[in-house]
Parts: sequence; structure tokens; C-alpha cells
Amino acid sequence: MMVSDWGGRERCVILGEYLIEHQATVRSAATVFGISKSTVHKDVTQTLKSVNKSLYTEVQSLLNKNKQERHLRGGEATRLKYIEQRQM
Repeated sequence: MMVSDWGGRERCVILGEYLIEHQATVRSAATVFGISKSTVHKDVTQTLKSVNKSLYTEVQSLLNKNKQERHLRGGEATRLKYIEQRQM
């Protein structure tokens, strides 16, 4: 699903809707759509604000939630890494 050919306004709405619908992270959305994390972040934090204010507000809430939880996801990833190493 390549969105790099789409215009910035259309792309930012699609990315915002995807993030909300899937409760996704910027990194996972970038992977799904085949674009960089910085493009996703810029679209949903800058462009989306002028295109769809209500969606922008929802996305900001999700991004704040993800930011608060990221240390938990990182800790879990590290824990799983060491469990996998012990099994080898």
C-alpha cells in the first residue's frame, strides 16, 4: 500500500485514520505504507492540523499515549530478546 504518490493532504488524512483505527505507532504505520517515520510524523503533526482539526486532535491523543507507553514496549522487547538468547 504505497502512499508516497498521494498528495500531502490526502495522505495525512489516510495516515491519521489508520493510526486511530489500528491504535498504531508511527513506526508501524510507516512500515505498512512504505514511507519514512519522519514523513508519517510530519504529516500527522503538521499537515493534518490544517486539513482536519478533529482528526488531528485524536491523533495527538494517540501519539501522547504511545509516547507514555514506549518505555514499556522497549522493556518488553529487551526481555523477549534475552529469553530467546537463553533458549539457544
